[in-house]
Amino acid sequence: MTYKKVQKYIKKKYGYTVKPCWISDVKEICGLKRKNDSLSHNERKYPCPNNKIEAIKDAFRHVGWL
Repeated sequence: MTYKKVQKYIKKKYGYTVKPCWISDVKEICGLKRKNDSLSHNERKYPCPNNKIEAIKDAFRHVGWL
């Protein structure tokens, strides 16, 4: 599953677009951090806003990542 599909799901269900860096941030929060992703949540330039985290987690469940 690609980030684009996660973005499309969120756009359709919630009516807004999320940034790829937010998806990556929530992946780390959920313990899905990729091996080559060297930035932690606290080091990210644009961490995911708290009010978007649950929508992204919902998308992860929808696509089978959680």
